[in-house]
Amino acid sequence: MLAEARVPDPFTPATPWKSPTTGKDIKDPGSYAMQRVGTYQRQESSQSSSVLGLEVKPELVWVDWDLGREFIKTLVLKNVHSRLQKLHIRPPVSKFFTTLVPQTIVISPGTSFSVPISFRPLKRCEYEDSVDFQSKDGSSFQVCLRATIPCCVLEVPDSVLLPLCAVQNSSYTTFLLKNVSKLQSWFKWDCIEPFQLSPEQGMLKPGQECNITVVFQPQEALVYQQQACCRFGEEGAKAESCCNVLLQGLAKFPFLQLRSPGTKDEKEQYRPELHFGSVAVGKNVQKHVDILNHSPVTARFSLSCLSNGLPLQMSEFRCDVTRGEVAPGGSLRATITYTPAVVDSVSVEYLSLKCRGLENVTQLKMTGNCVGPKVSLSSSVVDFGCVEEGGAVVRTVELLNSSHVEALFQWDLDCGGNSVFSIQPASGAVRPHSRTTLRAVYRPKQAIAHHRRVACLILHMEHLFLDLIGTCHSELHQPAVLKPEHLVLYKLHWYRRHDPADTPTAMLQNHNANMDPKEVFSPAVQQSFQKPDSAGVTSRDPMEEYYQSCLGCMDPLSSSSPASPPHVSVMPRELMFTHKTSSSLSTSSTSSQSVSITNHTRGKLSLVWTAGEDSPFSVSPSSCDLPPLKSTSFRVTYDPKQLNSLHGAQLECFAYHKDNHPLEERLLCPPWCVNVRVTGHSFQPGKEHFIPNFSLKPSQVGFPTLSVLSYRTVLLQNCGDLPLTFCLDPSSNPALAEYVSVVPTCGFIPPGNHQILTLRTTPTEESPKLMFSLPLQLNAASHTKELYVLFWVNKASVSLEEGDSLYFQPTAVGSRTQRTVDIQNLSSLPLRFQWSIPEPDQELISVEPDAGELHPNEKSVQTWSFSPLEEKTYTLKPTFTYWPMQTPGSNKSQLTLVVVGTGSKGFIEAEKAVLDVGETLVGSYRSIQVPLVNNSPCTVSFCLSVQQTLLEEELSYDPKTEPIALKLDFEMGTIASHSKMLLRSTIKPNRRAQYMWTISCQTLNTSGLASSPLQAVCEVRAKGVFPTLRAIDVRSGGSVGRLSKGHLWKLFSLDRLNELMLSNPCPAELTYRTPARHSVSSSPSIFTNAMLDFNFSAAPLNSEPSVFVLMFHNPGSIPVDWAFLFPEDQQIELEYWAETGEFSSTEMYQMKVQDNKLFSITPRSGTLLPGQQRAVSCTYSHLFAGTDRFPVVFKLSYGREILVNFQGVTVERDRPYLHFASKQHVFTSVTIVDSTPPKQVYKLHNRGAVPVQYEVDTAVLSQLQEDNFNHPVLSCLNPEGQVRPGKTAVLEWIFSPLEAKMYQMDIPIQVEDGDSTLVRFEGCGLDSPTPIPKNPSNCNDTKASEPCVQRGPFPGQVVFLSEDSVSLGDIPVCSRSSRILFLTNVSHRDTVHYTWELESNQQAVQIHPEYGSLCPGDSAACVLTFTSSDYPTVYQLDIICQVIQEVALTRYHNALQRWEEVKERQRDEFTITDKNMKDSYGVLIDKEPAAAPARKGPPLRKYKTLPPICASAACEMVGGICTKITRAERRAQREKEKVWRCPEPPHPALLHLGVSARSHGLLEYRAHFPDQSSEHYRCLQSVDPRQPESTSLHVGRSSPKKGPERDVTMHILTSLLRGILDDPAFSQSLMSLESKPINSQPRKTSPSLSPSSLPSSSSSYPATQAQLLHSGEEEQLSTADGEGTPHPDHAPADVSEEVLLNTLQNLVMEAVRGELVLTAHPRTVMLPPVSTRTRRKPNAVAEEEKEDLMKEPAAANK
Repeated sequence: MLAEARVPDPFTPATPWKSPTTGKDIKDPGSYAMQRVGTYQRQESSQSSSVLGLEVKPELVWVDWDLGREFIKTLVLKNVHSRLQKLHIRPPVSKFFTTLVPQTIVISPGTSFSVPISFRPLKRCEYEDSVDFQSKDGSSFQVCLRATIPCCVLEVPDSVLLPLCAVQNSSYTTFLLKNVSKLQSWFKWDCIEPFQLSPEQGMLKPGQECNITVVFQPQEALVYQQQACCRFGEEGAKAESCCNVLLQGLAKFPFLQLRSPGTKDEKEQYRPELHFGSVAVGKNVQKHVDILNHSPVTARFSLSCLSNGLPLQMSEFRCDVTRGEVAPGGSLRATITYTPAVVDSVSVEYLSLKCRGLENVTQLKMTGNCVGPKVSLSSSVVDFGCVEEGGAVVRTVELLNSSHVEALFQWDLDCGGNSVFSIQPASGAVRPHSRTTLRAVYRPKQAIAHHRRVACLILHMEHLFLDLIGTCHSELHQPAVLKPEHLVLYKLHWYRRHDPADTPTAMLQNHNANMDPKEVFSPAVQQSFQKPDSAGVTSRDPMEEYYQSCLGCMDPLSSSSPASPPHVSVMPRELMFTHKTSSSLSTSSTSSQSVSITNHTRGKLSLVWTAGEDSPFSVSPSSCDLPPLKSTSFRVTYDPKQLNSLHGAQLECFAYHKDNHPLEERLLCPPWCVNVRVTGHSFQPGKEHFIPNFSLKPSQVGFPTLSVLSYRTVLLQNCGDLPLTFCLDPSSNPALAEYVSVVPTCGFIPPGNHQILTLRTTPTEESPKLMFSLPLQLNAASHTKELYVLFWVNKASVSLEEGDSLYFQPTAVGSRTQRTVDIQNLSSLPLRFQWSIPEPDQELISVEPDAGELHPNEKSVQTWSFSPLEEKTYTLKPTFTYWPMQTPGSNKSQLTLVVVGTGSKGFIEAEKAVLDVGETLVGSYRSIQVPLVNNSPCTVSFCLSVQQTLLEEELSYDPKTEPIALKLDFEMGTIASHSKMLLRSTIKPNRRAQYMWTISCQTLNTSGLASSPLQAVCEVRAKGVFPTLRAIDVRSGGSVGRLSKGHLWKLFSLDRLNELMLSNPCPAELTYRTPARHSVSSSPSIFTNAMLDFNFSAAPLNSEPSVFVLMFHNPGSIPVDWAFLFPEDQQIELEYWAETGEFSSTEMYQMKVQDNKLFSITPRSGTLLPGQQRAVSCTYSHLFAGTDRFPVVFKLSYGREILVNFQGVTVERDRPYLHFASKQHVFTSVTIVDSTPPKQVYKLHNRGAVPVQYEVDTAVLSQLQEDNFNHPVLSCLNPEGQVRPGKTAVLEWIFSPLEAKMYQMDIPIQVEDGDSTLVRFEGCGLDSPTPIPKNPSNCNDTKASEPCVQRGPFPGQVVFLSEDSVSLGDIPVCSRSSRILFLTNVSHRDTVHYTWELESNQQAVQIHPEYGSLCPGDSAACVLTFTSSDYPTVYQLDIICQVIQEVALTRYHNALQRWEEVKERQRDEFTITDKNMKDSYGVLIDKEPAAAPARKGPPLRKYKTLPPICASAACEMVGGICTKITRAERRAQREKEKVWRCPEPPHPALLHLGVSARSHGLLEYRAHFPDQSSEHYRCLQSVDPRQPESTSLHVGRSSPKKGPERDVTMHILTSLLRGILDDPAFSQSLMSLESKPINSQPRKTSPSLSPSSLPSSSSSYPATQAQLLHSGEEEQLSTADGEGTPHPDHAPADVSEEVLLNTLQNLVMEAVRGELVLTAHPRTVMLPPVSTRTRRKPNAVAEEEKEDLMKEPAAANK
């Protein structure tokens, strides 16, 4: 599109709609439209056009020009014609354009001529002129010359289509804005939302382009179309121009779905879930989820984990996709990683998918279970036995991991030589489902018994304990050997006594100590050891035991109860040394600290420290005795051998009783072991410590939110090659130290090893709900690591989706309604829940599940069911109880839910009580939908049933065996309240009948049983039908073109055809439902149920074919497939071996008919939709003389199969022939009391080429008269006559029955030189009370089934009649009736001429105008006037209207004029005999000579011969056989070709108008039709005065001049006249008529006042009595008084009738032309006052009226 700036005023035409362009496609210049703003400008056309054989440009345009200069352009003319071109040139008129060329130029073929044209502008404006060229034949053309002013022109597309966009998203595209002018132009865009253009404004240099970006940001799902206006122009110019670009965009809602790969469950698609299963602690598992985009737009989304409401709690699920976009129809896979941190916990979180432009949010439920290691020891005790001092014993023990999680372990034992026991490896990992063998070593240094309970620390698991025992003997000391049973006895002692024993003597006094050592490991003893005894002593918690043992607050072999203090304790438990640099004067650089050991027993203890050989730590003294309940101090010295290093150790001390005796082996008390954890470093001041290389997992520890004791383990891994020390200072955070404890608080980790830290806490309600950090100091330097601890007390909390109330919709009594409610665990505690419903309410409501578990942040779907028992509102209160799973005995919480539901009564009904689906093809399936409506307030479950009834009374059937034709798609269902359901059903009628189905319904309860009686819902009615057609109209052409429609209807038996097509087919006809080849014979069976004849009438040989055009109409509601099947279409094509090789005579004849196409149908098959019409043309060619019969099957698919016998007669041209459409004729019924029976007619049709002399045999009539008492029952008025060729003769009959019965007469009709035909005439006599039928069309055997109005056009028909037949009904004699007809030209381009043929019916019918013309689309009104004769007659008239198109008529006149000119010229010419000369014109003849009789060829052979090899003029086809033409025939054919015959006038199209009426005598008409007597006007002039004898007296009756008949006539007339004269009313009426004034002077003559007047030719006929009476009245009325003043006479009735008739006709014509609206509201005209008009009357007139008023009462009194 080009937008130009206008100078001086802008003009913006409407931009036409173009196909939108997107993106860079707008660069195609073909897609742009030119928009011109201002002066009409266009670029010079680069294409040349061809005019008068010259190729030349249509215009020359000067664009770049300046003032004061001359600009020359050349116009090139190229001669592309084959002849010389001579042109006259008219130069430009203005002085601004000049050319120097001669006035006349000559251009040879193929050459060019250049015309230079100069342009000299004087001022800056637009110039326009032209150069004209004229050829020698007067044709001319011109070339425009224009000079335009340079202006700003921008090139933009007409429209820009934005990509499809999602709501609340954006899409963009670009288009090109180009300055195609020579001027610099600025631009600025004006646009409204949701479109944005950038840049919005700018400056474009000449030829510069700019990409404009269009951003589409819709907020609603709509179709957007906005005009973006671009204002542009020169910088600084006052005027500006604008152009528009149509921006188009479509916005749609996005739709995203989350789906796990491989998910097939539909429920999971609505509530998607992602299960990770069991995952090892600290490990991660990845799973995928697909984000599917089902919408046609790109969808942008965001993925986020929903907050669980727990403060500072980290999510264990992580998604790698947080936001993105998905292409239309595409998908995006997101990876979700599950990393659990808490063993034996179930994690539940929800991933939320939010899409821009979509309000609803999709949630993905993610669940995972964290599992930890399961490790056990192969033995809980390792017995090293008795070892000599200085010796060593090695034992093995195994760690077994039975889980699929790797287990990290560490022995809490100094294996570096500071203990008599060591285990290797001291730390490591046990793979899943494997075992690790450990090597335990015992190296005693003192001769005492040793026992130490060592903890095996397992990460993410409760710790394990291993008892190590051994006894060391020396030469001097040999203590009792410590055995495992001693440990068991000691533990039993502590578990079974309330007070601890202080001495071994006390232990001897206990009866439990006397147990046999073999019984120590019995099952009973082990069970009593593992479980609490009757005293209530509980078993130890491994984590608590380890924690207490690290603090020194519990004896390893004693009870875990805090009431039992340890036997020996040491303080402090941990020592940290810092190396002090020695001075120059001192050689010692050691540092020492003291520890204190306390004896809590009542016996004397011996203390022995284990000293390491190379350890930098030493204790002094190494041994001593400690009295009961006393304490002693030891000095721990740190003396590193190497500077700048780290050290650590566990110093152990064994304490045992001094009074232990070896003999008391059973009562041996194991020694106690205490240890001190020491660390130190020897870094000199200013020396940098080791940089730690470590890992801390996890760095954040969360504790359960219960107020219970809980533990967590943390792994501190030394990842470097240097040792690592750590220290936790609890004093750094006193608030945290109050709730959290860590053991050990310090330690030494060798390179590559790890330390498992144990955290212990007991949160309370006062605990701060925050996250604290524990600073972990590493390598005794400033290197620290924060360990975050999260703990708080969280109460159990549950939320219900519906709050505290749950409402059910109204529910039908006995049925059930369900609702789903989500409950969510808002706490971080796993909960158990239980629903409690009171027992009376359990029949009303229920919930599933009623109990279960809720993990933290988990939602559970609860399904509630409500089943009311009666119609009322229920309020129920179930209870929801929940408690933490970890503390089942704690207090339980409860919630009360208020459930409200209403029981109501449900019912359903149909939207329509009666549903009529119309007609359905029998045997076919039809789907229908029955709308069922539930107007009740509750949902209804129902069960349907169907009952069938056939409404045909005459149809007999058994309801039990009759199959039900209505099948429901479902019989049971549920309809929601106040909603509608479409009940889909299938109808298959089995017979042609009216079906009625009653659909009944029963409501169902919860168990599916009926809860209500059967009730009718609706009735469905349908009619099973077969395909039907109906012949609604018929037209003829060719040889039968002048036959009336009624005669055509009778020839083709269309009443019978319609009757057969509307009747039911028999089962045999339905064997082949569609047309198919199913017969082995070429002839259909003569025993076909439905048969009729198509009589094509008759015509002379070689005449025009007889054409019958039938108009078929589909009156039903189903499509109809129809076909005319010729014999060749029905016969199966057999194999060669199955054919006999011989043809019968019938087959040969049918081959002749088909080969010569004697009978043809076009089209032979088709389909008619409901209400559709189709014209079918049937043609019979008159090629062979004789009678032709051809069987054709008319097949309706799935319907009737009718055998139609085509019959046609071809008459030899010299043979007289009368064609009888039917040899039976029925007269109209006549009453036996009718004194003047009507005259009736019977038509004889001469279908031959010669006149026919006929004679009716009256002997049969005479015999009939004799048999009926010499009464002429049937009389023929014209028994003899002649019928001209192609014409029709009318036999006039009078049927006068003597009795009320049916008369049948067979009367021969003899044709001269022809055959005699016997015709049966039938007539019925009626009694006098029976009224005469009012339908005059029932006068013969035709039942007037032909339509009165044409419903559809025939092929080629351009003129329509408003009515094809006019029925005047019953009229009196001598009456006149008028009708208005309209001729309409439906053609849009052709003018037609019409002419009415009235010669044969001119006495009774007149039409005005008789001829005229119709323009395209025009209508003309024709007034038909019918005048009945003075004798009762039954009229059946056929009036023909000839229609000729003006084009054909003009063509004929032109051809005739040329022919006449040549004929006149040939009269004056003479012929020169020269064989070499050829005649320019042939011989002119007026008409084609009569055709010679066809040469008869040889007889038809039995077999059809092959056609000739080549077609030549020497042979012709006769009967399908090639015969040789004689020499004379060839000569005649050559002469015929030379003949130029006179052009024949075009054949007019014929329109037939049928006029029917029946006239009655005046007395009979008044008797039988008293209400219509005053509606008809009787004319006083007879219409048929020529044949008074034939109208008043019929044949066989003598004139009543003498005899008894004359006496009877005189007596009757005398009685009538006497009665009239004696009547006083008649005398008074004569007197009143005489006294009334005459209003007008009658005319002497009665000329025609309207086209409907009687013809003037009728005045030459003799006057009848009525005419004489009329003339006498006129003479009497025309007399004048004696003074010569004529009296005003009454207006004649004819004049009044004609004036009124013309007025009505004019009104109707105005209405047809649209000048008058007959349905308009009538207008009210206000008349002047009566007094005003009275004053304006003449005095004489007023006095006469006054006298008349006074005379009327006086006459009444007389």
